[in-house]
Amino acid sequence: MAIVRQTLIYDGPGGPFEGVIAWEDEVETPRPGVLVCPNILGQKESDNRKAEDLAKLGYVALACDVYGQGKRKTRESENVPEYMDALNADRMLLRDRLDASLAALRGFAAVDPAKVAAVGFCFGGKCVFDMARAGLPFLGGVSFHGVYDRPDYANVSPIAAKLLVCHGWEDPLCPPDTMVALGRELTEGQADWQIHAYGNAGHAFTDAGMPMAEGSGFGHEERADRRSWKAMSDFLAELFV
Repeated sequence: MAIVRQTLIYDGPGGPFEGVIAWEDEVETPRPGVLVCPNILGQKESDNRKAEDLAKLGYVALACDVYGQGKRKTRESENVPEYMDALNADRMLLRDRLDASLAALRGFAAVDPAKVAAVGFCFGGKCVFDMARAGLPFLGGVSFHGVYDRPDYANVSPIAAKLLVCHGWEDPLCPPDTMVALGRELTEGQADWQIHAYGNAGHAFTDAGMPMAEGSGFGHEERADRRSWKAMSDFLAELFV
């Protein structure tokens, strides 16, 4: 078995968009699809590797693009949050770009369009929540150290997508009271939700390229990274039964 990786260019509001899709070369019948939503930097190699890791679990995974083809940042870029800030200021546009990314995944030949999920990291976690809040056509999603603020449009009710929230307890961007507020929001929306809070972990706990600086609340935490990936694996296996 080998993992195939392919660039996927697709249309959407403000597009074109360029993502990377990965799957096992032995796929003969449609498989469940998983949308991978990137962090503040946008679509990049680490997201492509996450898509490959999901392909190894038997899924077809698309590391999507919500900024637009060629719009990328690195940690060394000027104005790193530029593209993210633009979408934070227009959550309806973010919703519509996520819908276009989801449609690209659902329309891929190797994907069963009735069995689609999403995972997201940091800003990508917010993307997963907004997909659920907007009632986009996916079964469920996983947020890794996501951001919880609500958009400026009303949530669907009930929220049909099942949600797993993987939260670093020491995350300075989302302290415990915001996590509790998210739980209340999802409960009000009648969602099927669960929150896993990891002690001694903060924001970006899955980012192996960002060592944790003591007291910063930002950076990799190996145990939370490993445990949250296992929780995601179990969640997706149950979701796609």
